[in-house]
Amino acid sequence: MPEIKGSCRCGKVTYTSAADVVFTGICHCGHCQKSTGSAFGTVVAVPTASLTITGITRRFTDAGDSGSATHRDFCPECGSTITQSADAMAELTMVPVGTLDDRSWVKPAMQIYCEAAMPWATVGGLQSFPKMPG
Repeated sequence: MPEIKGSCRCGKVTYTSAADVVFTGICHCGHCQKSTGSAFGTVVAVPTASLTITGITRRFTDAGDSGSATHRDFCPECGSTITQSADAMAELTMVPVGTLDDRSWVKPAMQIYCEAAMPWATVGGLQSFPKMPG
């Protein structure tokens, strides 16, 4: 896979990763709904060590279902989420698909937290889980 690149809306924060994408998925949890202001979030996950971020970000930390910390790093200027991570999966970092410079190749393979999905917002044909697969 070629290098992925992306940025926030105002362009003050950018990122790159040359690693293969580990997974691409849709999350219907309430945290993603609140964070995106939409029915779900769509992310690609890459190895944390492969991700280079340029610019200043701020961090919001919350807790996931397991009680472990989850993090959203965002641009303090425009508010765009740049990365999402969870202490339970420290080796991976997720980037929101909408921040990618080239989104044409993205094809989600799964969706999680389907029990919290808006009835009109699930995507057919994907591997689906009521919560986080374990």
